[in-house]
Amino acid sequence: MIKTSLTAASLALLLASSAMAQTAAEKSGVNSVLGVAPKTEDFVAEAATSDMFEIESSKLAIERADSATKTFAQQMVADHTKTSDELKALVSSGKVKAAVPAEMTSSQQSMLDKLKGLQGEDFTKQYHSDQEDVHEDAVDLFKRYGEEGENADLKAWAATTRPALEHHLMMAKDLNK
Repeated sequence: MIKTSLTAASLALLLASSAMAQTAAEKSGVNSVLGVAPKTEDFVAEAATSDMFEIESSKLAIERADSATKTFAQQMVADHTKTSDELKALVSSGKVKAAVPAEMTSSQQSMLDKLKGLQGEDFTKQYHSDQEDVHEDAVDLFKRYGEEGENADLKAWAATTRPALEHHLMMAKDLNK
């Protein structure tokens, strides 16, 4: 009986370690470098938190930035609110088995906190840089999942959403010129 319990506990620990290792590969960027699609749970979490950061940082830009940046920021708020709603609908419909996080990552929160401490040209430069970086990451994430993702509905959504993210990236690069 004890031997069976130890075997079951060892198996559970091994499976948990395996699941954590897959998540660590996505978080560390290894999957991105290798071009490997993230697990569905990782994709949902990364897409949702990316939207959160883009929305919140863009709300700040609407208050603090120049006219061209404000126009870009308004589009980011509208577009990323839409993609957030679409992702939440896929999850709540039961078509996607994953949890949508309630808050952005600590790294994203740190980026947002840094922006909150800036004004004027310093704010605008940092916002432009952040938007280019996060959109590069988002395009990569959506490309990998849209091509190789494990959930058909989410894979289709990622593939149809990616062109808008590519357009956002192009716009962010133009702001950085």
